[in-house]
Amino acid sequence: MAGRIAFQGEPGAYSHEACRQARPDMEAVPCRTFEDAIELCRTGDADLAMLPVENSTYGRVADIHSLLPGSGLRIVDEAFVRVHINLLAVPGTPLSAVKAAMSHTVLLGQCRDFLRAHGLRAVTGADTAGSAKIVAEKGDPALAALASELAGEIYGLDVLAREIEDQANNTTRFLVMARAADLARRADKMMTTFTFRVRNIPAALYKAMGGFATNGVNMTKLESYMVGGSFTATEFYADIEGHPDDAPVARALEELAYFTSSMNLLGVYPADRQRG
Repeated sequence: MAGRIAFQGEPGAYSHEACRQARPDMEAVPCRTFEDAIELCRTGDADLAMLPVENSTYGRVADIHSLLPGSGLRIVDEAFVRVHINLLAVPGTPLSAVKAAMSHTVLLGQCRDFLRAHGLRAVTGADTAGSAKIVAEKGDPALAALASELAGEIYGLDVLAREIEDQANNTTRFLVMARAADLARRADKMMTTFTFRVRNIPAALYKAMGGFATNGVNMTKLESYMVGGSFTATEFYADIEGHPDDAPVARALEELAYFTSSMNLLGVYPADRQRG
């Protein structure tokens, strides 16, 4: 498949790696923000957008869930990318010379043990590959970056330590977004993602979830976030196993609709093989 896929960050970001892994034949286009990546896809300047939603060590990526419902895009695929964190420095730098490590706050939180063990001060950067770019530009041996090996290759940095993440299974889940929804059953195991708001009645969420339990539908994620700057307006984001055409899923969604004031289907897509 030819075309362009947008991602947030500088070249060499983990989102760039995700693009290479999931869509190796497409041109990966860097964007300054998640909103920029979404807009590039929404306007047709890119065919797809690659967005990180959660990390197995750090948790969910801030802002993404609130951006998805109003993005105008639909989820067409997911990708699980193993995140290997590396300490990168200007060529010829010994590890003993490094005093601080720069990276995105999410990545800094994924290798606390290594930083503590080596007495390295954490410096917050805009993103991972951007931090590698800054380290290369500054040329200061005392400042290193925490990023991918791809970033090291792009910006000409040495790898002083490989795979220093705290958790051996450190993985980020990405969603591949497109302008048009693809609701076809493209695999044996499918996922369905949607957002909803419950009606203002007692135990509304409990009642809304009842249909998934009674129909044996596995809900792999349920998260809430406030909308419209209100403490009382809450939207829920959910991932379930199955396709809307599956009888148990169809019954569960029908029951959900009865107890909700709105529901937005964000995507139907094949489950990544790493789900097990």
